[in-house]
Amino acid sequence: MTAYDYDLFVIGAGSGGVRAARIAARHGARVAVAEEYRVGGTCVIRGCVPKKLLVHASRFAEEFEDAIGFGWTTEKVSFDWATLIENKDREIARLNQIYTRNLEAAGVEIILDHAALVDRHTVQLASGRRVTAQYILIATGAAPFIPHHLPGRELAITSNEMFHLEKLPRRLAIVGGGFIAVEFAGIMSGLGVETILIYRGEQILRGFDDDLRHHLAGEMKKKGVEIRLKSDVTALSRSGDGVRIELNDGAHFGASQILFATGRIPHVEGLGLEQAGVDLTPHRAIAVNEWSQTSVDNIYAVGDVTNRVNLTPVAIREGHAFADTVFGGKPVMVDHSLIPEAVFSQPEIGTVGLTEAQARAAHGTVDIYKTTFRPMKHTLSGRDERMLMKLVVDGETDRVLGCHICGPDAAEIIQAVAIAVRMKATKADFDATMALHPTVAEELVTLRDKWTG
Repeated sequence: MTAYDYDLFVIGAGSGGVRAARIAARHGARVAVAEEYRVGGTCVIRGCVPKKLLVHASRFAEEFEDAIGFGWTTEKVSFDWATLIENKDREIARLNQIYTRNLEAAGVEIILDHAALVDRHTVQLASGRRVTAQYILIATGAAPFIPHHLPGRELAITSNEMFHLEKLPRRLAIVGGGFIAVEFAGIMSGLGVETILIYRGEQILRGFDDDLRHHLAGEMKKKGVEIRLKSDVTALSRSGDGVRIELNDGAHFGASQILFATGRIPHVEGLGLEQAGVDLTPHRAIAVNEWSQTSVDNIYAVGDVTNRVNLTPVAIREGHAFADTVFGGKPVMVDHSLIPEAVFSQPEIGTVGLTEAQARAAHGTVDIYKTTFRPMKHTLSGRDERMLMKLVVDGETDRVLGCHICGPDAAEIIQAVAIAVRMKATKADFDATMALHPTVAEELVTLRDKWTG
């Protein structure tokens, strides 16, 4: 007879928690997972997946326009927001059921309840039930927030509410310059919404390669998105059916709706972490070591709640590694370097490796190869849109340190490039690879001249 109710109790059934639970159960562990909302987590329910569906929807307006240059006649085209949301919700419900079935098939007990730690081995459920586990994994993710000090903050919404708007706003203001802000700016503008992006920094997408940032900002402006840099919202107030927005430079204007996309904070409140002795970082994420182990040796944490690399595939990899390490007898340490990233902006971004600035700081001698060009499609569509491709190369070893793309299918291209970069491919390796013509991707293997501008 074992001393605990479960070998593993997982708090949070998002991407990381679900993967950890399934793999641990496959290794023979008795596993339960508690989720207070819906199985699937942010990515599946109100993040990556529904967002990408909205991105697809928003691109059709330009596709219809571009088709004219190829001989098509487009008449009586219309869009219905309610239909899109209904179909999106149906797909999310389907995925939620798949995640649930996969857990059940693995023998994992699903508990739809809030869970909090009582001590290092005990979990209290909101229903009043208490359970014990030899190991506990926290995978509660992160949540969007609106600054508490902002006057009128109750008038703003977050990305959570964007997926359930009853109707499209006529004019939308978006606060932020990261993934979520930039992606929703493209979505809403593509659906015909007058869109204003407000960001307090010098340029959108801080942390990305500077050429990418400037290129994307220029292309977004061409598509009608107004970008206000070095600006911050100081107050909100009701104005008719909309919102009056005041900025730090004294400017003010109205909008139908305002979305705050200024980052996400680890979901650590109400988990009983202090009672169990689990330490937090200065930024109030759960502190973990390279094995995802917290300050309490039988309690682990993965995903956005640890605020390491906040991407769904990373959470999945961390959850899998935890289960293999603790229950599979196969110690696995996740490598958080060279992670490919995509921003489903319009046009989209794909990137892997070091930015030019990072490479120059770390390697000294750096060679840059880059090009901008009009994709073949737009030679007939007539659209004024250009693509950027850039390689960052170590000037001494010839190793490709980074690859940065902005344009159609950038995300699809960068996944394959990430393999080459991880394998330490050189610029000579790229040059020796036969070009696939006619594609935009062939530019990566035909870049011959170093950038000297």
